[in-house]
Amino acid sequence: MIRVVVTGASGKMGREVVRAVTAEPDMTVVAAVDPLHAGEAVEGIRVTGDLRDAIEASSPDVLVDFTRPEAVAANVRAAASSGIDCVVGTTGVPIATFEEIAEGAPEGVCVFVAPNFAIGAVLMMRFAREAARYLPHVEIVELHHDRKADAPSGTAIRTAEGISQARTVVPAAPGRESEVADGARGAVVAGVTVHSVRLPGLVAHQEVIFGGPGQTLTIRHDSLDRTSFMPGVVMAIRAVRERSGLVVGLEEIL
Repeated sequence: MIRVVVTGASGKMGREVVRAVTAEPDMTVVAAVDPLHAGEAVEGIRVTGDLRDAIEASSPDVLVDFTRPEAVAANVRAAASSGIDCVVGTTGVPIATFEEIAEGAPEGVCVFVAPNFAIGAVLMMRFAREAARYLPHVEIVELHHDRKADAPSGTAIRTAEGISQARTVVPAAPGRESEVADGARGAVVAGVTVHSVRLPGLVAHQEVIFGGPGQTLTIRHDSLDRTSFMPGVVMAIRAVRERSGLVVGLEEIL
């Protein structure tokens, strides 16, 4: 059995992780951590407030972190330094931070980081890279719930970086010079214009819009429920046991 500790266990993603892990025959949640909700219960598991105490008491094999940008680095560092493999879904933190943690961890420890665990989203990013070879004019619109902590999303940044690597020319993005309100044309990430929408009722959505003479191509992915991320999370929990160092992106284990 793979022994899993979940940080951010009382959040919406954390609760889904606890349910998903509990439903798998080869893994179990041995600790649930959330400093703001210590003493409560998630799927019958008592939530504790201190990760280091939870690690000492439960001897987990894998940490799964869906918390916030200001908390994730400390959580991953505490787990990795204790020889625990890490699966990280929290975005808004530079990859260099996780590189440093992975380099300082004991030999054989894996720090796995993914901006999106939905398999459909990974395919969307792959298709966008392919399209960028032929249609270099592109913009990204990403839409998330209004409590998301970072903008642009990690998925949008990863998509823009992939497009930048794939296309051979970087066309101008017209209209920025004529903005009548600052930011109307969005942010520029790796040479790609990105627009972030935050509204209640949304979960996680992204469309990549390509334009060419007389045509457009739109590639869109919608996560309608947080359960869409769970097959990827479960896949990553199994995969980190066979890997070491820093691994970025679900595509690396598909």
